[in-house]
Amino acid sequence: MRSWGNQMSESANTVRVTLVKSTIGRLKAHKACVRGLGIRRLHQTVEVQNTDCNRGMINRVAYLLRVEETN
Repeated sequence: MRSWGNQMSESANTVRVTLVKSTIGRLKAHKACVRGLGIRRLHQTVEVQNTDCNRGMINRVAYLLRVEETN
């Protein structure tokens, strides 16, 4: 049986994401991914949990981002 409880443990890995290229002229879906990650402006850095959803958004707009793994 699968447990749908808290999937992230106390020591959950996070990913530090920085927007290094502008979203001007990009696809609307790509702009939405950047906003979904919590990034509002160029060169802003945020830390997000390393979940499948966040990884999908990061992979989609990887050409706009700099990504660093943190523990």
